Amino acid sequence: MIVVLRLGHRPLRDKRITTHVGLVARAFGADGMVLTVRDDKIKEKLDDVTNRWGGNFFVEFSDWEDYIKRWKGLKVHLTMYGLPIDEVISEIRKYKDILVVVGAEKVPSKIFKLVDYNVAIGNQPHSEIAALAIFLDRYFEGNQFKRDFKGKFRIIPSNHSKIVFVKNRR
Repeated sequence: MIVVLRLGHRPLRDKRITTHVGLVARAFGADGMVLTVRDDKIKEKLDDVTNRWGGNFFVEFSDWEDYIKRWKGLKVHLTMYGLPIDEVISEIRKYKDILVVVGAEKVPSKIFKLVDYNVAIGNQPHSEIAALAIFLDRYFEGNQFKRDFKGKFRIIPSNHSKIVFVKNRR
């Protein structure tokens, strides 16, 4: 199980970014997302996507420190200050239960000590959405895109048009 812990969501400022963190987490193979600030609209949006497009993605709310301490598997923090992903991803792939921590605002320094790995997707300022996508893609080695979500909607790949299969369409 891979769960993304979104630190420091600011409802007025971060709603679009946090929604995109959840969309990427779901589409790139994570099983769920935990928000450290309650925002029912984000949960509703992501639940709606999951209901229409399939999968078992969940969204819940929790205190970040408590959640990290209770997590039984590997804990990975995505940060530009960590170890290069290419140096640690093969070790991380040995684990099935992974908590992936991504920040919104300044990440508390305590996080760096609470996790097992601080992983850098490059050492320049960048988006947590991009970092999460790259991390999940490297972890799954591209195989996450072969998954069948068994949703009501499914894209039929096409070079020149948009084709959407809708289950039980009348």
